[in-house]
Amino acid sequence: MPSQLPQAAMRPPWHLHSLSKTKTFSLLSPLILNPFYTPSSATFRAKMSANSSTLTHSISLASQLAQPVQIVAAPGVSDSEFWNAIDSSLFKQWLKNMESETGILSGGDLSLKQVLIQGVDMFGKRIGFLKFKADVFDKSTGNKVPGIVFARGPAVAILILLDSEDETYAVLTEQVRVPVGRLILELPAGMLDDDKGDFAGTAVREVEEETGIKLNVEDLIDLTAFLDPSTGCSVIPSPGGCDEELSMFLYRGKVDKGVIAQLEGKETGLRDHGELIKVRVVPYAKLWRMTADAKVLTAIALYEMAKREGFLSPPK
Repeated sequence: MPSQLPQAAMRPPWHLHSLSKTKTFSLLSPLILNPFYTPSSATFRAKMSANSSTLTHSISLASQLAQPVQIVAAPGVSDSEFWNAIDSSLFKQWLKNMESETGILSGGDLSLKQVLIQGVDMFGKRIGFLKFKADVFDKSTGNKVPGIVFARGPAVAILILLDSEDETYAVLTEQVRVPVGRLILELPAGMLDDDKGDFAGTAVREVEEETGIKLNVEDLIDLTAFLDPSTGCSVIPSPGGCDEELSMFLYRGKVDKGVIAQLEGKETGLRDHGELIKVRVVPYAKLWRMTADAKVLTAIALYEMAKREGFLSPPK
């Protein structure tokens, strides 16, 4: 690995491990957490509408102090869902993104007038998914910019490559995906469970839940850390409708052929949560043709380009 890495790659030391040393597959590795969290910069000012049948809320943003933003509940959204949505990290992070250096409100050409909260899905005591419509206008033309948002927050995905004899294998999960009505081969992946930004810790937990493989956080390499800082060092799969940002990690280890056989077809996942997952192991050389999962194809591109640019040393 070259001595100089791009600024985007300068994260906590666990992502800087070179692949020049092949990691040994571990079944009993400790979990190391490195949480971090940045709060939202939005200032909230609550005001209940005089019309008791309609829930509304007013907020002031630093980028448009003279024009408060009205938050409105759509029919069917309960009081608790409405207030939970406003107070959620999903909504606060969206507002923060809007006012960030590269945010759409930062230049002053666009304005946010209203947000209509349309749907809230709870995962236990926290919000898992949030659906809302944002009325954003171009000040020069008065035209509205498309603003339907499905908010689910940050997530992680992990490319696991296992060397066995003279072959490199990729570990995938076969999952039931109701939105597309199909079984999909994917990378092990998952949403962050809290607001602390523990991406690496989430990655190792998801790998264990979905494949049974236990990893060390320090053995993961953050592939998205090699992206230019202007990107936010994350992958945005569907910015036209979803706020999801992915951190992509790599693990490479060496195993006996018997481990490959044990993993193939293994049933995993949190069955009590409705997860019906099977582990699939495929040769890495064929991986790019085996699935349409964007996470897989993105991870391959990041991995291969990082190797080509010299940020990763080839395994020995």
